[in-house]
Amino acid sequence: MNTAVLLSGGVDSSVSLRLLRERGDSKITAFYLKVWLEDEVRYLGDCPWEEDLRFAREVCAQCGVPIEVVSLQREYFERVVQYALDELQAGRTPSPDIFCNQRIKFGVFFKHIGSAFDTVATGHYGRIEEAAGLFHLHRAPDPVKDQSYFLSHLSQQQLAHALFPVGGMQKREVRELATRYGLPNRERKDSQGICFLGKIRYPEFIRHYLGERPGKIIERVSGRVLGEHRGYWFHTIGQRQGLGLGNGPWYVVEKDIEENIIYVAHGEDRSAREWRRFTVCDPSWIAQVPTSGRYEIKLRHGPELLPCSMEWIDERRMRVETDRPDEGIAPGQFTVFYRGDECLGGARIEGSE
Repeated sequence: MNTAVLLSGGVDSSVSLRLLRERGDSKITAFYLKVWLEDEVRYLGDCPWEEDLRFAREVCAQCGVPIEVVSLQREYFERVVQYALDELQAGRTPSPDIFCNQRIKFGVFFKHIGSAFDTVATGHYGRIEEAAGLFHLHRAPDPVKDQSYFLSHLSQQQLAHALFPVGGMQKREVRELATRYGLPNRERKDSQGICFLGKIRYPEFIRHYLGERPGKIIERVSGRVLGEHRGYWFHTIGQRQGLGLGNGPWYVVEKDIEENIIYVAHGEDRSAREWRRFTVCDPSWIAQVPTSGRYEIKLRHGPELLPCSMEWIDERRMRVETDRPDEGIAPGQFTVFYRGDECLGGARIEGSE
């Protein structure tokens, strides 16, 4: 079996490579995907890919595995970055990391390597199990590192060719293995933030592509103008930081796209900023389409699971009611459904009810 290992320069993918070598997989080639944004945005921050690639090459040299650099910058911009910009301009909250996995790592890249490789291995935390001819995605045992939220849009074909060597491990175990193997990046910190940003500050990235458009910040209950913002695309529902308002805390609770108005509510006004009922649309299911019923959901990457009831409205829309309210539900972000520890798939949040 020929295995392509995607190396990011981080500990998780490096330990994954070493584990495959330890178990005797000899037909391994490592790949570093260059998806950094075009040169025009380099001035916004340090470009991290040179350091990442250096670590990836050092790990491969230690393991005796060849490494190739594949540039997917154009495809990445068209399929992931442009999606994020379009969602921001529409006033919604994008989840680019979900599409990075679906469209790039297990999409464009797998087409790029063609029939030369049977599987693509990554350092993701998640477990794949096959039953009755179907591939199922399960949460990792490490609830903090579990990445099933970001993997929730993978198809049957993609899961059939995916391999997560560290997916069933705790993060501390991965660090211990990195130390035992003497990997050159064993003490390197985990990357944080949105997949394509690197060390660029998110507001600077948005400003570069969408510019600024000053508008009013209004308290929704009283209608008072509290301040001014630089453009609705800089803000998301549930946001607390970066509003520049006194006597807080203040939370973003609504956006008027046409009038470029940000509506806020004070922290004491919980009813104005909590959602329990909302609709989702355009679902992507991994193995089977679930029926209306009781499930758990993740509204963002992280360990928290929220019990809910889900009811189908029509073939592309569902109604969700959570057992307890959430302050950060925003149109555009994804709701990912779980039955036990199995990730069933996800759907985009359309709006509240």
